[in-house]
Amino acid sequence: MVTDGTDRVAWMRARARGVTATDVARLTGEKAVRQVAIEKLLGTGFSGNAFTRHGREREPEIGRWVARHHAGMRGNTALFHADGVREHLATPDGLRERDGVLELCEIKTTRSAWRSIPRHYLRQIWWQQYVLGAERTLVVWEQHDDFVPVSGVPETRWVDRDDNEIHRLVHLADQLLAAMRR
Repeated sequence: MVTDGTDRVAWMRARARGVTATDVARLTGEKAVRQVAIEKLLGTGFSGNAFTRHGREREPEIGRWVARHHAGMRGNTALFHADGVREHLATPDGLRERDGVLELCEIKTTRSAWRSIPRHYLRQIWWQQYVLGAERTLVVWEQHDDFVPVSGVPETRWVDRDDNEIHRLVHLADQLLAAMRR
């Protein structure tokens, strides 16, 4: 663990020095690596909007729903680094250990109905699994219409670890770190 997340400044500072799941979600190739490197080095000025505020407000409530329906899954604010690579970072929304196997949880809010989990979120999930050594992740999302939940019950899907995708993401993340050092 890098930081437990209670000190937001320390959490943000630590994230700035490495590659997070949020960063990896955007890494689709060399052009994206360059763009993310520039933004990490220079900043973006983005501090949130109505949608990010809504997600931050709803996440604790959705997390309580998860805890009630998935025994042992607890909320998380800690920032972790991968075994042996301190710059590979992730903060999953939840975690639990069952029968010696680590499982994660990722919570999302969305305006759109999902037929499947969007690819950029899958990259984020696989990265978190790699960083923490998890085997699968419970993805929980709540659709809203003008910030009002559409249903009283969030949607859920389990996503299994994909070592081929993780290998590709680690390669891109290492390219990002190299670009940040230039």
